[in-house]
Amino acid sequence: MANFWFVSAPLFSHTDWGGFLKTAQALIRLGHDVTWVSENTLAGTLAAAGVPFAPIRRTGWLWPPPPAPDVTAMPPQEAVMLRYRRALDTWLSESLIADAVEALVELAGEIGAPDLIVTDPFLTAAALAAEKLDVPLAVCGWPAMHELNEEHLFPVQKVLGQESQQRLQRLCQRFGLSGRNFAKGATPSILSQRLHISYFSESWYQADVHNLLEQTHFVGGLPETPTDTPPQWLLEIPAEAPLAFITLGTTFTGDLGFHSWSAQAAARAGYLPVVAIGWNPIAPDEKAKLIAALPKQTRLLNFVPLAHVLPRARLMIHHGGMGTTHAAVVYGVPQVVVPHAADQRGNARRVAQAKVGLNLTARDVKQGMLFEGVRALAQDEVVQQNARRLAAEFAALGGAEQAAALLAALVG
Repeated sequence: MANFWFVSAPLFSHTDWGGFLKTAQALIRLGHDVTWVSENTLAGTLAAAGVPFAPIRRTGWLWPPPPAPDVTAMPPQEAVMLRYRRALDTWLSESLIADAVEALVELAGEIGAPDLIVTDPFLTAAALAAEKLDVPLAVCGWPAMHELNEEHLFPVQKVLGQESQQRLQRLCQRFGLSGRNFAKGATPSILSQRLHISYFSESWYQADVHNLLEQTHFVGGLPETPTDTPPQWLLEIPAEAPLAFITLGTTFTGDLGFHSWSAQAAARAGYLPVVAIGWNPIAPDEKAKLIAALPKQTRLLNFVPLAHVLPRARLMIHHGGMGTTHAAVVYGVPQVVVPHAADQRGNARRVAQAKVGLNLTARDVKQGMLFEGVRALAQDEVVQQNARRLAAEFAALGGAEQAAALLAALVG
């Protein structure tokens, strides 16, 4: 049996990507030794999942980011540059990454190096440490793609692409590395030469299929069969009541206006809103305002068990996080996506391309289009059929069990 390290940023969302944590659990069921490596904030999550955990002092991921400055008085180009640089700093802050690489190497000295490092798609330190330890690398949650041609980049992307190259070069020089686990194009990204696992399907990336590299494998995903009883609040809702599940995941939970607008739109369209606001602290007066703005029948919760709620949901309204989008697909639930940042825009675009939901902007929401979109989806049988078809396509690919088999075969 092989020894695997799963390395992630210290955020719950970075254990997901559609099946990252489930893949670790599947490898354990196959009899392999699996250790999840991250910062201590994930200790409880991994303990609950039954996955052995090794904490390290740093993963190289900058979180939380510094408070966002007021960009309203800045020239638009300067504001855009600032937003892009803040995103770059999140995953490519040199001092944090250097400390994280050293922490991973130290851990290998303490417990022994693994046979394979499996990383979340944006954890730079894991890719550098794999080369330093001379251990093969696999990426879970993101396909391997050809790099964008520099001619197709916006000026701000070109500037920050060059800056990211310089940062990565300095890190490689510091540790005596070649950067073998990174793409060499204008915008460096983690690239395994062995295996990239996506928990979606090839058809999901139809617009980008010509850019996919051969080491990408699509494993889709399957709905979970719950082993516990549904929560009491859910049992109290009549079985025939159509639910609309509304969430911003675990990170972007501070947009309380999104929750209230979404719940109002869902209620007007005949749904019973179920709103999950996560565990991030909310000032009591702000929460009171949210409660006052919600329809009376709304169920407002910090967390909901998706395996119980999504089989009863007829609609999801969310931000387009990869794990959230994936959950909606595998349960065959039509979606309204209002992306807030990062990869969410791509996920929202693919929801629309797959004709399983709508991609709305924050501007669309403020102009009242959310209700129109929700009402349209409620009446669109084609979208509902497409959602069920795509769910069946994902299920046929094998999900986390197939991902585990691919990783096991890699170390043979």
